[in-house]
Amino acid sequence: MDINSPSFILYFFLVLFCIVFFINYIFDSIKIKKGKLDNIMLMSYVIKKFKISKKKINYKKELKWMTLINSFIISSVGTVVSCIDTYLFVQLGLGFVLLFLLIYALYEIYGRHLVNKIRREEQ
Repeated sequence: MDINSPSFILYFFLVLFCIVFFINYIFDSIKIKKGKLDNIMLMSYVIKKFKISKKKINYKKELKWMTLINSFIISSVGTVVSCIDTYLFVQLGLGFVLLFLLIYALYEIYGRHLVNKIRREEQ
């Protein structure tokens, strides 16, 4: 599948939608219903790294953003790696590198946005 083809873009958004649906409506809904919002690992990572107070975070709203970020990361890495025709080990290596780069970059941007959002609400 060529990266520039419309079928690649359609495949990407189809995978993105399926992952958002699966993560959001199955896993995160259960956590919201049970009240275990403090146990979300990536949210606690962002809270600790950017030194944000847990009381100032609307977990339900931020969980939607985190679900969208996670699904974007998974679907983009999956579609890019599956479209490259090389050896399996090269695909796996490239997938891990892309995965870690996207996780770090997108959660860094998300954490900074969250800090700025909380500052604006305090003023």
